[in-house]
Amino acid sequence: MHEVLQKFFSPHAFRVSLPDVWTGFQLNLKLMVIAEVLVLVLALAIAVVRGLPGRGATPLRALAIVYTDVFRGTPLILVAFLVGFGLPGLNIKGLSTLSNFTYGVIALTLVYTAYVTEVYRAGIESVHPSQRMAARSLGLSYWQAMRYVVIPQAVRRVIPPLLNDFVGLQKDTALVTVIGVAESVQQAQQFSQNNFNFTSYVVAAVFFILLTIPLARFTDHLIRIRERRERAQLT
Repeated sequence: MHEVLQKFFSPHAFRVSLPDVWTGFQLNLKLMVIAEVLVLVLALAIAVVRGLPGRGATPLRALAIVYTDVFRGTPLILVAFLVGFGLPGLNIKGLSTLSNFTYGVIALTLVYTAYVTEVYRAGIESVHPSQRMAARSLGLSYWQAMRYVVIPQAVRRVIPPLLNDFVGLQKDTALVTVIGVAESVQQAQQFSQNNFNFTSYVVAAVFFILLTIPLARFTDHLIRIRERRERAQLT
């Protein structure tokens, strides 16, 4: 038991590794924030494209479906390898000379945009068709009906599942260490290898937990509020 405490919960190793792991965790936070902003915008655009009416939009709908199917089915770590090592190997000016941080953001955005697209799409489809018909009867165009009537309702309904996806994104920022991003896990790994002690991994885990738990509880709070509103509407 003493050996376990010494290797995983050493107070001295905790203090020594804390600054470097915290520096790396700040990079995780930057990855999360930038990727989340991009995902929110891109996923909404793709979800709207998937719902475009008419035969003329068939190719666009097909591309949106292919995109979501491919990136939902591909593990993030493989996408990180393809982006972080594949793009530099192409030797394309402006694309093959980006930083590892940028490649990490691209990989996270590609994968999570596919997941969040489906969340948005579910929200859009949950809005009753009568809402669209009422908007069109008032003289709004298709895009105006989507912008002012459908999307605002859809976004409000999917906020809890969106937050759940972003809890996953926040944790998955650790996976970009495989392409050389010096985030918290890589800093913890370096400390562990240099000192033959695993407390640095516990430090990194504590940072992720301190960020994840409040977000998870906030998501639960929003779900309870939505359930109360739905029950009130039924009574």
